[in-house]
Amino acid sequence: MLEVENIRYLVVHCTDTPDNQSLYACDIHHMHLGFGWNGIGYHRVICRDGCIQHGRPDYWEGAHVKGFNDVSLGVCLIGRDVFTDAQFEALEMVLRSWKEAYPEAEICGHRDFDYTDKTCPNFDVAQWCQKVGL
Repeated sequence: MLEVENIRYLVVHCTDTPDNQSLYACDIHHMHLGFGWNGIGYHRVICRDGCIQHGRPDYWEGAHVKGFNDVSLGVCLIGRDVFTDAQFEALEMVLRSWKEAYPEAEICGHRDFDYTDKTCPNFDVAQWCQKVGL
């Protein structure tokens, strides 16, 4: 179980699927079950229309950033590299809410962790956060 005081990272991901493909949290849940995981690895999923769907509860350790799942929460944007304005608005809402609950946590992209060659979420999260005042 995740402890509030241990959350150090709020991690932004993307599904790396075609930008015109609609997916939902339930689709990712089934995919992650297929990996042998205990269901969806993210805590929130943001659909193409900006709808915010819940994945794992915030108190449940995620499966989204190897080696850091016990100290992080993960939000995933549906798409590869062209996200909608509605998605960015929803992402800001999620991250502002999390920052209120976990003020010491750093907002970052999956690609910002040294262990991975992934480019997810395919934009500079720190730069975006600066632009929106997070």
